Amino acid sequence: MRDQEPRLTTREAAELLGVKPETVYAYVSRGQLSSRRAPGGRGSTFDADEVWALARRGRRDGGGSGAASGQELSVRTRLTLIEGDRYYYRGVDAVELALRHSYEEVAEWLWTGRPSPGAVLTAPEASATAARHAAAALPEHTTPTDRLRVAAVAAATADPLRFDLSEDAVLGTARVLLPTLVAALPPAWGGHPEQGPLAHRLWARLSGLPAEEASLHALDTALGLLADHDLAASTLAVRVAASARAHAYAAVSAGLGVIEGPLHGAAGGLAHRLLLEVLDQGDAGPVVAEELRAGRRVPGLGHRLYTGEDPRARALFALLEDIPRAAPALAAARDVQATVARHAPLHANVDLALAVLTASSGMPATAAETIFAVARTAGWIAHALEEYGERPLRMRPSGVYTGPRPPQPVP
Repeated sequence: MRDQEPRLTTREAAELLGVKPETVYAYVSRGQLSSRRAPGGRGSTFDADEVWALARRGRRDGGGSGAASGQELSVRTRLTLIEGDRYYYRGVDAVELALRHSYEEVAEWLWTGRPSPGAVLTAPEASATAARHAAAALPEHTTPTDRLRVAAVAAATADPLRFDLSEDAVLGTARVLLPTLVAALPPAWGGHPEQGPLAHRLWARLSGLPAEEASLHALDTALGLLADHDLAASTLAVRVAASARAHAYAAVSAGLGVIEGPLHGAAGGLAHRLLLEVLDQGDAGPVVAEELRAGRRVPGLGHRLYTGEDPRARALFALLEDIPRAAPALAAARDVQATVARHAPLHANVDLALAVLTASSGMPATAAETIFAVARTAGWIAHALEEYGERPLRMRPSGVYTGPRPPQPVP
C-alpha cells in the first residue's frame, strides 16, 4: 500500500538533495516533488523514490543544487535524433522519409509513429474563415509569419475543445491547424486551391508561376525535411509552453514568436536576398566581401550540428538540379560556397538550399520563412504532445541572481 512506502522528512530530503530545507518546498511548488503531512499532522514528508530520482537527475545533469532545482540541461524525446551528419525521425532516416512520402505523411509519422499512406489534412470552414478574416485585417506590409501567428490565435477561438490536452484531442488540433495556417495566407495569384496536398496549396500562396511537378515535389520534400530538428530555439519555446499546459494553438504561437529571428527561421530570407544580389552582379566575390565588411555572417553556410554538409541541403539541392529554371540560382549558391571556402571550410545549410528554391520559383524573400514555419508546425505539435506526457512545469530553470544583495534602501 502507498502509506507503507518509505517517506523522508524535510531535513532528510534536503540532505539527500544537497540543498537547504526551505528549498525542498520550492520543488513542491514546481511539481517536482509531492508532499504529505506526517501522521498526527506534524511536518511534511516526501516520497523517498521521488527524492532519489530528483537527486540522481541532478547528479546526471551536472550535480549540485543547480541541476536538481529544475534547470534540466537535456530533454527526453523520441522524435528526432541528429547523429553523424544525418538525422532521423523516430529512428527512420528523415531525408529518405521526406523524399518518399508527402509532408502530411511525415507529419503523421512524427505525431503517431504510424504510417499514414494518403494522409490528407483539411481545415474546417469555421476555423479557416476565422483565420482568414483575422489575417486579412492586418496591414498590407504584414509579414507572413505575423499572419500565421494571428491565424493560429483566430483558429484557437474557433475551437471550443482547445483546452482538451488528451492525445486524441491534440491530434485533432494538429490536423486542423496546419491546413488552417496555409488557408490564412493570401493567394499570390487568382487561383488558390483549398484541397489537395498542402504543398500545392502553399505554392499558390507563395508563387505566381505555374507549378510543374518537379517544383511541387521539391516544395513538398522541403516541408518534410524541415518538419523537425530536435530542440531548436522555437521548439524549446513550444515545449516550455506545453510544460505550463498551454493548449496546442498557444504552444505553436510560442514557436512562431521565436522563429522570426534572423538566426532561425528568417535566415532563409537573408540567403534569398544574397542570391539575388549575386545574380544581379554576376559574381559572388563583391557580395560576400560586402557582407563581411558590414560585420555580418554570410547566410546559408555552416551549421553547429553538422561537421559536413547539412543533409537537408544536400537532398534539396539534388531535387533542384532537375528543375531547369533553378539553374541560375543554383550556380549563384555554388559561387557563394566556393568564394567563402577560400578562407573558411563552411558547407551549405538548408537555408541556402531553401533560398535557391524560393528565388527560382518567383517567390518573395519572405517565402523561405513561411515554408519553414508551416513545416516546423508539425514538429512543434509532436513535441507538445510529448511534453503533455511529462511532469508539469518541469521547464522551470532557476535564475542565478547577480544584482545587489538585499536589503537595499527603497528609492
